[in-house]
Amino acid sequence: MKKHGVLNSHISKVLADLGHTDYIVIGDIGLPVPDGIPKIDLALTYGVPSFEQVVDAIAADMEVEKVVIASEMVEQNPIAFEYMNQRFVGIEQQQCSHDQFKQLTGGAKVVIRTGEAKPYANCILQAGVYFGET
Repeated sequence: MKKHGVLNSHISKVLADLGHTDYIVIGDIGLPVPDGIPKIDLALTYGVPSFEQVVDAIAADMEVEKVVIASEMVEQNPIAFEYMNQRFVGIEQQQCSHDQFKQLTGGAKVVIRTGEAKPYANCILQAGVYFGET
């Protein structure tokens, strides 16, 4: 039994299988999931678990080299936007339109659905390569 990190067996497997430049999506309750892309549904009730809780847990267990958000997050969900800027300091960040974001979900290894019920609380986390502590 794992004693730290992501305990969800489905998420843990996805993270272990990621290669360099593979990516996952963490989405709110309304983000559509393209056909053929696996979905791990964590939503329990509105807001539970939150976008931030899920991103924190996954980012702590994943080597992230790039983050993508929808540009609409800046004005429509400034709290999430500020959170992303603070959480991923020093990591490449990219913005695109929400329509482009939804198209990108079609290349994800998985979409992880949170219980977040605020608009544009979605991100793409692209895997980097972990070479150990230096």
